[in-house]
Amino acid sequence: MVFSAILSSSPHIHIPKSRPIVQRTIRCASSSSSATVSNHFDLKTYWATLIGEINKKLDDAIPVKYPEQIYETMRYSVLANRLVAYPTACALEMVHAASLIHDGLPCMDDDPSRRGQPSNHTVFGVDMAILAGDALFPLGFQHIVSHTPSDLVPEARVLRVIAEIARAVGSTGMAAGQFVDLGGVGQTLGNLSREKKFGEMAECSAVCGGLLAGAADDEIQRLRRYGRAVGVLYQVVNDLLEAKSNENKERKRKSYVGKYGVEKAMEVAEDLRSQAKRELEGFEKYGENVLPLYSFVDYAANRDFIVGDQV
Repeated sequence: MVFSAILSSSPHIHIPKSRPIVQRTIRCASSSSSATVSNHFDLKTYWATLIGEINKKLDDAIPVKYPEQIYETMRYSVLANRLVAYPTACALEMVHAASLIHDGLPCMDDDPSRRGQPSNHTVFGVDMAILAGDALFPLGFQHIVSHTPSDLVPEARVLRVIAEIARAVGSTGMAAGQFVDLGGVGQTLGNLSREKKFGEMAECSAVCGGLLAGAADDEIQRLRRYGRAVGVLYQVVNDLLEAKSNENKERKRKSYVGKYGVEKAMEVAEDLRSQAKRELEGFEKYGENVLPLYSFVDYAANRDFIVGDQV
C-alpha cells in the first residue's frame, strides 16, 4: 500500500499510542476483532471506501489484449489483492504479484497456493507463469511513467520512485532474500531471507508514498524504518499464526517461530510494533492523514489472533 496520504496538510491532532502489552500470550479472537486498531480510526472502513476506485484503476492498468493468455495470467495474480491505490500503488501490486508468481515456482518455494487460491503456475503452467512474472515487472515501471500526473509529481520524484522499487526487488533486496532462502551462502545470517522477502516491499511502499508527496529526507528515512518494521511484524505474526497448523517442516524451520520459538517470536513482534509507532511520532503534524499508518501497525500485530492481552 502506498502511504502518500499522510503528507497532505490537516489540523494537528493527538495520536493515541497503543496501551501496553502486559502478558505475552496468543489467544483466539472473533473475526470482528481481527483488526484491533485505534478507537479514533476504523481501518476497515478506510480501506472499503477505496476498493471501487482502485479496482477500476487496476482493471484499466492491465487490459486483456494480444496475447490474451499472458494478460489473463497476469491479471489472475494481480487482481487477487485489490486494496491498493493510484499509479505507483498499482505498479507496486504488479511487482509484488510478479515476485509471488516466481517465488511459488517449483524451482523456488514450490508453493501450490497464494493468497488463498492456486498458485499461478498450477493454473497456467510453469512456462506461462514465468512469462507473466517477467511481463509484470516492466509493466509496473511503465505504468508509473505513463500514469503519474506530471503536473502534480515532478519527474525527479518519479525517477526516485522507480529507483526505489528497482532496489527493493533487485540483487540486494528481495532477490537476495530468495537466494538465501534457497540455501545460498549467507544463510547463517538468520532470518535475512524473510526480512528481505517480507520487509523490503513494505519498506518500499512506505518510501514511495513519501517520495511522491515530496517528503523531506528525514521523513523518508522514518518511513523507511516504519515500513521495514511493519512488514517484518506482519510476517512474524503470520509465523505465529501458522505455528500450530503448518505441517511443512522446512517452512517452519525458516520461520521466526522455528528460529526463536514462540515466546521469543512474540517479543520480536512486540518490539517491531513499538518501533513502527515510534517512527511515526514525527508525523503528527499531518493530522488525521497519519491515522491509517498507526492503524495498520495494530492490524499487522492483531489480525485473526491477538498477540498479547491489553489492559
